[in-house]
Amino acid sequence: MTPFSIDPGPLAPQFTLNLNRLNGLSFADALWSKRLDVWTGGPSVQAKIANRLGWLDALTFVTPQVGRLRDFAGSIREAGFTDVVLLGMGGSSLAPEVLHRVLGVADGFPRFRMLDSVDPDAVRAALDAPSTTLFILASKSGSTIEPNSMAAEAQRRLVAAGHTAWGSRFIAITDENTALHRRALQEGFRDVFVNPADIGGRYSALSFFGMVPAALMGADLDRLLESARQMETACRVGDAQQNPGLALGALMAAGTAAGRDKLTLLTPDALASFGLWVEQLVAESTGKLGKGVVPITGESPTTPWSDDRVGITVTSGAASPSDRQVPANAPRASLSMADAYDIGAEFLRWEIATATAGWLLEINPFDEPNVQQAKDATRALLDTYQQRRQLPSPEAHAVIGGARLALSSAAEQALNGTAADAFLGLANDSTYVGILVYLPPDAAPFEDGLHQFRDDIARTSGRPTMFGYGPRYLHSTGQLHKGGANNGIFVVITADAAEDLPIPGEPFSFGVLESAQAIGDFQSLDRTGRRALLVQLPSRDVSALKGVTEALIARRT
Repeated sequence: MTPFSIDPGPLAPQFTLNLNRLNGLSFADALWSKRLDVWTGGPSVQAKIANRLGWLDALTFVTPQVGRLRDFAGSIREAGFTDVVLLGMGGSSLAPEVLHRVLGVADGFPRFRMLDSVDPDAVRAALDAPSTTLFILASKSGSTIEPNSMAAEAQRRLVAAGHTAWGSRFIAITDENTALHRRALQEGFRDVFVNPADIGGRYSALSFFGMVPAALMGADLDRLLESARQMETACRVGDAQQNPGLALGALMAAGTAAGRDKLTLLTPDALASFGLWVEQLVAESTGKLGKGVVPITGESPTTPWSDDRVGITVTSGAASPSDRQVPANAPRASLSMADAYDIGAEFLRWEIATATAGWLLEINPFDEPNVQQAKDATRALLDTYQQRRQLPSPEAHAVIGGARLALSSAAEQALNGTAADAFLGLANDSTYVGILVYLPPDAAPFEDGLHQFRDDIARTSGRPTMFGYGPRYLHSTGQLHKGGANNGIFVVITADAAEDLPIPGEPFSFGVLESAQAIGDFQSLDRTGRRALLVQLPSRDVSALKGVTEALIARRT
């Protein structure tokens, strides 16, 4: 079990109170025995929770499947596939991406890539070698629009390349009897991995959703699961202070109760991707009912440390630690991984901690009530597009170098007549700033400019920042943005691709879908009273992005 230590600092009274509450209820036993009476809410809420506790049995479920997974991965190598591309969103894709970045791909195994974007440029790049690619279509519900659209384009490319039996180049990971499950059987997918239906997406890292991709990367599944098993033993300890999951959850909840809701994760560069998974788990689980723990990851080492933060430092074996340090007087926790394979233990620790924090905050950590808002807004915009062949665009409050700037009603009211380019002046007091980008993920040269924009916001405002690519964040931190405390301000940035890409079988393209998701989320933020700025760039030109971001920063200073 990976060592941990907690120094609650000024949170000591609330942290101790939380530990006492957990011990008084025997929460560890109640959680592992799936007692529903401990959760807030009436019978209907408890019934929903009952259908979301399967992750506690994930190791029991997946361990007997290790032989099957190992044999399957071997068959893929023997079949001559050069690439594996996972098509998924949110909980179906983030854990595999962490495993890929942290463990890597073993010698002799196919290259692994993940597609969790509908950006036309990103889709083209990921589907560039269809004839030698195994596609993983991963979706709990089986009905998520993004992976199904990606799969339709992958199928089209396979058929165009002469592979009429295209299903033999697909596998599915989904729940029992979903549309995807039925489709996979009917269309001759190479294999179908049916996950327990009572495991929620963001709690599925140690189920088929994480372990099938891990096997295809050549990971040592026995070693990975053993680390998680040791963490499970430690997280069954009754004394909350000695329990690595409960103690972390008690600190998270104590911070939020005291106004220190910015949970700041500091990791070695080798574990940077772990932050994406923590973001989804924590934000989507706790960000509701006007409450929430705000996960802050990936900030520059030079970002100022504000007094509304709790610091979590993670170290791993010989990896160089984070260049950033938690101030001596700030509440903190230190988590130490012996090596990269302890990532299995960390998956389970954070799942336990997040569920614990949810109980202490008196919310249901297993639902996502606001996620549907953005989906509904997107669907309405797509319906409008089908009728008019054009997406409606919010009214511009300003234009900078051809870029249109639109304010949400709450932002317009907060600015009280000040021009839209002064939007970042709203970053003060206990706020955080979310930068939400609809461009190809991690694509140079935009990446450097976007990270510079994030650093400049932190430098000039002193406030914590979040960064997310759309539509990925809609299945992750989007729940917190709209359902959590109204202490975020959001900059949504989008630009049409120079070359669009049709979605087979749909009356709209990937580019239209991406634009509809950006505008739809801006509308959702507006409708929930959030302060948001939509920036629609005139083109995918780095100079256009730079012109807008520099103008926004200049008004801030």
